Amino acid sequence: MSEPSRRPPLSITLHNVLMGPPHEGELGEGVMLLTDRGNIPAILHTSPEAPHAVLWVCGARGGFGGPGQGTYTRLAEGLRQEQIASLRLSYRYPNVLHECILDALAGVTYLQHRGAAPVVLVGHSFGGAVVITAGVVHPHVAGVVALAPQTYGAQMAGQLAPRPLLVVHGKADTRLPYACGVQIYAWAQEPKQLVLYDGAEHRLDECAAALEQLLTQWIPTTLRSAGPSEQERPS
Repeated sequence: MSEPSRRPPLSITLHNVLMGPPHEGELGEGVMLLTDRGNIPAILHTSPEAPHAVLWVCGARGGFGGPGQGTYTRLAEGLRQEQIASLRLSYRYPNVLHECILDALAGVTYLQHRGAAPVVLVGHSFGGAVVITAGVVHPHVAGVVALAPQTYGAQMAGQLAPRPLLVVHGKADTRLPYACGVQIYAWAQEPKQLVLYDGAEHRLDECAAALEQLLTQWIPTTLRSAGPSEQERPS
């Protein structure tokens, strides 16, 4: 008797995409990514003929909110002026690390099919581990931002290079101490950057303005300095 087929450890196939109205109370266009593992809801912030994009994911509870009070939304809208599109993605199975990584990979593939490559990945808390692993796996990732990240699932940070890693943590974080961010930074190879904000808690509300200014500079710089992705390099 032949053994039952097993799904590869990091495998997801994007079959189709449905576009719809914005999610209630949210800016951006509603998107549903139809995959062989289920449907992934997302919000697209388009920019005409954008050659680059950002994928944003949240913490263990999923959803679209992200850190702060609308930080992801404001940044996604602002980056449109830089001809950078954004996809805010909600997990199919929040807090299931393996499945959430696959969701992020599907999101990058969708952005790639739209003509946006390379892509920067941004994840908060649990999402920091998600984007670090997805960034190692997908060749179209130009850089990774981990905001107040957990260490569990982030051990692959050392394999991101030569793609840059930005780690941001609040020194007053009582949910995931900033030692987590310091540890991930230590695992990573250059190029890497660690930014610690005094008095900032886990959601980074206290440093929202400084954080948004940082990302408004770091993301475009990283995307524009990235060389061709692995699949686009001449043989």
